[in-house]
Amino acid sequence: MRILKNILAKINIILTTLGGLAIALMMVHITLDVLMRFIFNKPLPGTITIVSQYYMLIAVFLPLAYAEQTKSHISVELFTDLMPIRIQQHLAGWIYLASATMCFIVTARTWGEALRRMASSTSVMQGDFSIIVWPTYFLLPIGFFLLGITLTYKFLHYIVNNFKNNTEEAFDD
Repeated sequence: MRILKNILAKINIILTTLGGLAIALMMVHITLDVLMRFIFNKPLPGTITIVSQYYMLIAVFLPLAYAEQTKSHISVELFTDLMPIRIQQHLAGWIYLASATMCFIVTARTWGEALRRMASSTSVMQGDFSIIVWPTYFLLPIGFFLLGITLTYKFLHYIVNNFKNNTEEAFDD
């Protein structure tokens, strides 16, 4: 389990770094576009498409698993705070499984869509330029797959720890 955790951590850090680089490149790209537009009256072609179809998707979907790994996702506890801590822990453990299942469903659906977009060589026309965007459709299944794997790891960790704790309690009696 520790090997899987280390592998996931390294992959998540690499993809999150790519997400950060995408944000940095997006800032440079937009700044250059604004400068070119106002100084030379010649904006960079394709800026809107590249920002929305490449940079933003990389910045949002590749770091999803890292956010889960570091417990950075937003959670709202309306009723669970009223429950005993042990029930909260069990609920959280099984929510990992339900969330992982949903992530794998989204992965399968978005993978199919990415394959369709690749087969049709999807591109976007912006001005006089055609910008290929089909590769970006693969960012969603990659992000959701890694999130699903991370959630599955957390569920397995919950099961192993719960089994170990129950076994220890049985021997303590």
